[in-house]
Amino acid sequence: MAHVSNFTLFLFLSTTAISIWLFFKAAQNDKRVLFAMLSWTAVVALLAISGFYQKPDASPPRVMFLLIPNLAIVLGLFGSKGGRKFIDSLDLKWLTALHIVRIPVEICLYFFYLNALVPVEMTFEGYNWDILSGITAAGLYYFVYISKRWGKKALLLWNIGGLILLFNILVIAMLSAKTPFQQIGFEQPNIAVTYFPFIWLPTVIVLLVLISHLAAIRKLTKS
Repeated sequence: MAHVSNFTLFLFLSTTAISIWLFFKAAQNDKRVLFAMLSWTAVVALLAISGFYQKPDASPPRVMFLLIPNLAIVLGLFGSKGGRKFIDSLDLKWLTALHIVRIPVEICLYFFYLNALVPVEMTFEGYNWDILSGITAAGLYYFVYISKRWGKKALLLWNIGGLILLFNILVIAMLSAKTPFQQIGFEQPNIAVTYFPFIWLPTVIVLLVLISHLAAIRKLTKS
């Protein structure tokens, strides 16, 4: 495990647990979905503990195994009839609330930076503005679901904007990882996500955030 403070570790573990719980609520408390998420977290945790992701000279780069499974899951959900049926059953209110976890995620990334685990470019002091998605998610939830002053158009535009911010940090994370394709962060590369439990950032939290955005956009454009 990478060295971080107990507070950072607690904050990250709590954020992961809350992300899973919020998606479980969005899935109408379906225990099969919870079982699938917990099984996936266990698999990637075991791989991280074994040191599978901590081999920058491996071919193909092990960082690719952080992306390919996520891509396969998303394509499986949106590319199959059963997957789309599941996506359409998700509760839009809980999907919106889930994005609030992006606030503690950005705080964790900043502490990772202070511990030389990610470059400054991956924090809000650099080129990562994803914390705006978390902050505005709270306000959006209030105006759409509590005061009901805003409607589906605002929700759709916000999800599109949040998806763009998510892709921005994903590109930065990839370009700063220790691979032959690294372009930034050479003095302090992105190595945090190769360690347990921080492996859950790209493989669990980011995956759920991505699915939440895509599911919301699908539901809003269909309606």
